Amino acid sequence: MLAKMTCKNQLTLPKAIASRLGGVEYFDIAAEGDRIILTPVHINPASAVREKLAALDISETDVADAVAWARQTGQSGQPGQ
Repeated sequence: MLAKMTCKNQLTLPKAIASRLGGVEYFDIAAEGDRIILTPVHINPASAVREKLAALDISETDVADAVAWARQTGQSGQPGQ
């Protein structure tokens, strides 16, 4: 199948291909030699993240503490660096 790239570097996937993807909106894109590889990516909404945190018994306070610790340690991995 052919797809034409527009002057804005946009491609339209042929309907026969798009219909096989089940409504995927986002793709990871990689170039291998002279080929372009599109891999469907399913983006999880924030509610899914909240559900996962709840299932792992991680509270908002735990997240805030982890962020504060990460900001405190910096790139060196040592506190105050």
